[in-house]
Amino acid sequence: MSLLWLRVAVLLYGIAALAVLPAALYDRPRWRHIAIPATVAAVFFHFVSLAEMLNAAHHRLPVDTHETQSFLGLLLALAFLLVYARYRTVSLGIFLLPICFLLGLVPAFHPGQESTAFPILHTGWIFLHVALLLAAYAALLLSLLASLLYLVQERLLKQKSPTISWLPPLETTDQIALKALLFGLPCMTAGLLIGSLIAQATVGATYFRDPKILLAFAMWLVYVAMIHIRRISGLRGRRAVYLSSFVFLIVLAVWAANQFSAVHRFTAP
Repeated sequence: MSLLWLRVAVLLYGIAALAVLPAALYDRPRWRHIAIPATVAAVFFHFVSLAEMLNAAHHRLPVDTHETQSFLGLLLALAFLLVYARYRTVSLGIFLLPICFLLGLVPAFHPGQESTAFPILHTGWIFLHVALLLAAYAALLLSLLASLLYLVQERLLKQKSPTISWLPPLETTDQIALKALLFGLPCMTAGLLIGSLIAQATVGATYFRDPKILLAFAMWLVYVAMIHIRRISGLRGRRAVYLSSFVFLIVLAVWAANQFSAVHRFTAP
């Protein structure tokens, strides 16, 4: 049944992704009344699917790459709904909802068969470790997207060109970018700390020579530096985009490091 619910969620994400276009681009309230309920329903079915999938597999966290994709898509959909609830803008849905659709598409129709070498999958702390880091990744992606939209709007204003009417005001976009970063930092910090404590107790000091772990701590340092620079200097626009992009590239490197990690790598059964 979990695949059925996930397919329903993917269908609803597709409907929401299409409906949000006229809602945002042409300010059509009727389409907004389709996009938001469709997203809420998609999140509900997505959550039910993921919970059933993990329960059937007898673990409480995403283990294979497809489960992780699905969980990340759920977090991004929740981020979109939170932004809408706080700022009443659906503009970010033009980008986030298609990503949610694509992240759920492969797990829905080609479920993965990978497993991981981690020996303690059933502990709640491991679930918290994975969930917090995925929440941090989702927050960083949201911040990068908001920074890019800020840059586009700011450039149009400087050139005295007609602005893009469906984008939120510059101040709102900047607040979304900054608050997403501020939300992601404690998630990333707690996730790395929990993972480190578990690794020290189960694997030993050799865990900290793993390439993914070294990259993850480098990512945390750059993340902290980026927030510090933004808060101290009021960094916005192009430079903020450059910093966010740099951290996001490190996130991609951390993700790719799964293939070389002795602990995190996904392998076929």
